[in-house]
Amino acid sequence: MADLKPILLVEDNPNDIELTLAALDKSQLANEIVICRDGAEALDYLFRRGRYEDRDPRDPAVVLLDLKLPKVDGLEVLAAVKGDARMRLVPIVMLTSSREETDLVRSYELGVNAFVVKPVGFKEFFEAIQDLGVFWAVLNEPPPRKGGWPSNA
Repeated sequence: MADLKPILLVEDNPNDIELTLAALDKSQLANEIVICRDGAEALDYLFRRGRYEDRDPRDPAVVLLDLKLPKVDGLEVLAAVKGDARMRLVPIVMLTSSREETDLVRSYELGVNAFVVKPVGFKEFFEAIQDLGVFWAVLNEPPPRKGGWPSNA
């Protein structure tokens, strides 16, 4: 499926990674799922640095970003992406267990596209991830890229 953009999952909790992958698989999405386990790795992937320097130049269909991450937290990743003219159109969903209003407000101030509190129950978490995957990878129509940045087509 070379024409499908990947989904970037930035998550450090192994249980949440496993459950998210299972939910996306159940949705029968054919998109590649790229996993980064900390914010620094996510920034390297998104900005094509370090071990990701030669990755596919297409931006992810969506970034599912945990708020609390090792090395660089989710808000810092969000600020870096939305503060970069080339990257700001990449959809980012903050996927977090935080119910702190300050995290919600700060995420929207930085340009997050959606803020989803991880449901506590297995079934609810599973359904939420399925819905997110289908919406952002299938239903959402991203804006076209302009200028010299590589096309996502």
